[in-house]
Amino acid sequence: MKSNPVVHFEIYVQDMERAKAFYEAVLGVKLEKMPAPTAEMDMDMWFFPMDKETGMNTYGAGGTLVRMEGVPSGGSGTLVYFGCDDCAVQATRAAALGGCVCKEKTSIGEHGFFALAQDTEGNMIGFHSMQ
Repeated sequence: MKSNPVVHFEIYVQDMERAKAFYEAVLGVKLEKMPAPTAEMDMDMWFFPMDKETGMNTYGAGGTLVRMEGVPSGGSGTLVYFGCDDCAVQATRAAALGGCVCKEKTSIGEHGFFALAQDTEGNMIGFHSMQ
């Protein structure tokens, strides 16, 4: 496999407005509404911004916040890392916006730094930076 194997992620939420406000404020981005894949699916989906010009030819994976009946948030074994300039900044924002910091900024040597937080829906998320 020559490319990044992660091509998409979904973060399941129970309260979309609360989750959307949390991620937009923590990451300093604006999420974009995505229509449900079919009319029969009762889903609320919001895309994280991505480079639409180059799409999958750029570093990283696109993803969405998803509210879907019968699919709980929090407590799964999947961890999404968001790239940033300084992971301590986003971890601090997460705590100020109703989440909590689970692991302060920590060095991973030549691979940079990471911090872990919990969002307002109980999902564990990670932040990665090179400084």
